[in-house]
Amino acid sequence: MAIDMSQFYQVFFEEAAEHLASMEALLLAIDPGAPDPEEVNALFRAAHSIKGSSGTFGFQDMMEVTHILETMLDRVRKGEAPLTDDMVDASLVAGDVLKNLLAAHKGEESADREAAEAICHRLEALCRALDAPAASAPAPVPPPAMASAELADAPAGTGFDLHFVLAGPSDGWRASLANLVTELQGFGLVEVVAAAREEHPECHLRILSDIAEEPIHGVLDFVVDGASLRIEPLARKADVEEAYGLFDDVAVATDAWRSSDDAYGFFDPLPAIAPAAVAADEAYGFFDESEVASLLARQQAAEPYGFFTELPAVEAAPAVPAVVVQEETAYGFFEPIVAPPAEVPQVAAPVVAHVEPAVQPVAPPPRKPAPKAAGAGDSGSIRVSVEKVDQMINLVGELVITQAMLTQAASNVDPVLFERLINGLAQLERNTRDLQESVMSIRMMPISVVFSRFPRVVRDLSQKLGKHVELKTIGETTEMDKSLVERITDPLTHLVRNSLDHGLETPEKRRAAGKSETGTITLSAYHQSGNIVIEVGDDGAGLNRARILSKARERGMAVSDTMSDQDVWQLIMEPGFSTADQVTEVSGRGVGMDVVKKNISAMGGRIELDSMSGVGTRITVRLPLTLAILDGMSVGVGPETYIIPLGYVMESMQPERGMMKSVSGVERLIQVRGEYLPVVCLHEVFRIQGAITDWSRGIMVVLEADGQSAALFIDQLIGQHQVVIKSLEANYRRVPGVAGATIMGDGRVALILDVPMLVGMARRVMPAAA
Repeated sequence: MAIDMSQFYQVFFEEAAEHLASMEALLLAIDPGAPDPEEVNALFRAAHSIKGSSGTFGFQDMMEVTHILETMLDRVRKGEAPLTDDMVDASLVAGDVLKNLLAAHKGEESADREAAEAICHRLEALCRALDAPAASAPAPVPPPAMASAELADAPAGTGFDLHFVLAGPSDGWRASLANLVTELQGFGLVEVVAAAREEHPECHLRILSDIAEEPIHGVLDFVVDGASLRIEPLARKADVEEAYGLFDDVAVATDAWRSSDDAYGFFDPLPAIAPAAVAADEAYGFFDESEVASLLARQQAAEPYGFFTELPAVEAAPAVPAVVVQEETAYGFFEPIVAPPAEVPQVAAPVVAHVEPAVQPVAPPPRKPAPKAAGAGDSGSIRVSVEKVDQMINLVGELVITQAMLTQAASNVDPVLFERLINGLAQLERNTRDLQESVMSIRMMPISVVFSRFPRVVRDLSQKLGKHVELKTIGETTEMDKSLVERITDPLTHLVRNSLDHGLETPEKRRAAGKSETGTITLSAYHQSGNIVIEVGDDGAGLNRARILSKARERGMAVSDTMSDQDVWQLIMEPGFSTADQVTEVSGRGVGMDVVKKNISAMGGRIELDSMSGVGTRITVRLPLTLAILDGMSVGVGPETYIIPLGYVMESMQPERGMMKSVSGVERLIQVRGEYLPVVCLHEVFRIQGAITDWSRGIMVVLEADGQSAALFIDQLIGQHQVVIKSLEANYRRVPGVAGATIMGDGRVALILDVPMLVGMARRVMPAAA
């Protein structure tokens, strides 16, 4: 029965996105002049994995792009071609194209076929350029075989035995196994111990590699029955010896595969192998030529893979048979391999002649375990959809409400008679709070998810603007709510682009100012007073106060030379405001900073600017840790209860008659320490009957939002506590002045106030009254 692969699409989408993110990070960090071989191999493996997975799921467009990309990277990792800046640029563009195709397959956007075709042509041109000089050059000389002394220093390999049953119908097992072996060859040497058959469907592969187990899981997950998968390390010496036996008597192994149905089409019919050294191209596609040549050289040198110290050389007798290595001298690791007569004189192993006969074999030092690949083997985590996490948070919120209702219902019972009940409810309250905090932490993500996008943004834009820029990130492990992570990316991108375009000078201007030609943009994040603070700073020219005021006057804005710097900096966040002399594709239209401010305010946050001429600019964004839960102050107005987010509350007081001031005969101002603040009466906003109207009997709560202050008149302060936010728009509709709702302990619904809207309402009322 055929398996519906669509059920695994989400796994593919997530893993492909991870591979693409890894590729981009590696490409941005790699030095084309002196690339790290490990980084090049990691790039190749990422492209190789995407290609294989795309082919498995039938996404041919992605497979075509990654196939050409993989081919180019393969040439680089084998040392056949140097890594160039053009290759890095093309690889980054290929990553962008793959992201677009991936999003198209997810149904999020349409595929850009022209871009995919263009990058394929570009990559093919780079590959052809690598072949062009090779066509006129003489045939390369094969690399010399490694000497025995070099092999003695090489560490022994490790690996895994893989047991599994292939997914899908049996008539497709042969092709699936062939593709799987090709995939695994990217990690190391592979042997098919037992292929799948109708009567015995379990496959047994052996891989000789230092790679961790997790990447192997990533390849197998798509094509095998997960319940049947067993991965066993080659822990015993006999297993390792058997793994090295892949190359003992290649002719016999080939005959066995050719005569057996287990070959599954892996090998074409071959003529009988003459008693000569097996050529590298007879590795049947399982291994690269360089690997086969090296392994055959090891056999010819009778090197025991560093397990034992070399013994003194034995003089070759004139009548040496056509056997290159005797079984005794190979320590039992290899079967005899027949060599051509012409090569017999070369196998006298002269490299060990300098070893003193008195030297006794010494046990090799213990082999250190191979370092674990980054991100590999992270078996302590599982993938869970955001919908499931949100559902869990909602259920915990309901549990909190139920617990509060039980506690309130038990408040009237006799604590002496119902001591066990009271103690149980207290324990339930503690456990519920712990559960709530634990569940809320599941939604928290490190801000590195956001910061990781900006090296590419800075690289591309700095090249376009001709500026030298270094990006520094601080506090990447700082956590914030997932919903905030998704919404803060665009505002931060705009701030970084603005810093690069407007803030940092050109190399010539920086030299003239006595600065380094390379400017610096710093992204930092940290927690402070229940908020997350994100700062975007640069060491550029700083904001030009005089120019900002001049542009403001041109636009007819009411400004003064006596304005504070903070008030002047806030002008750049007005809609349509720009100090750029010309419009570019990067900026200059006056659209952006006002949108940034609105988006941050919509998340319950604030944005602040600080700048010094010639030194630089710092933009600070303050956000709540989460949008699902907040610290609030509950207030009463008549019979109703409202929640004010605590981050907006500056102070509260009971006003005196002399503090109230009138404008045009209407008392709408309150004087607080020499500053006049507009007043909003909450009972008037929501038309509440039975509320207090006498100023001296009520409470004034001073609020601040977006740099503006106002006073909110209420009846009483009830308390301070954490509340779970429920969206009104999802269940009802948007209500002016209301940001959401929550359920109190007594089961009643309390509205959460939209403080920025109320403050804006108060500021509009004041000039209207005048």
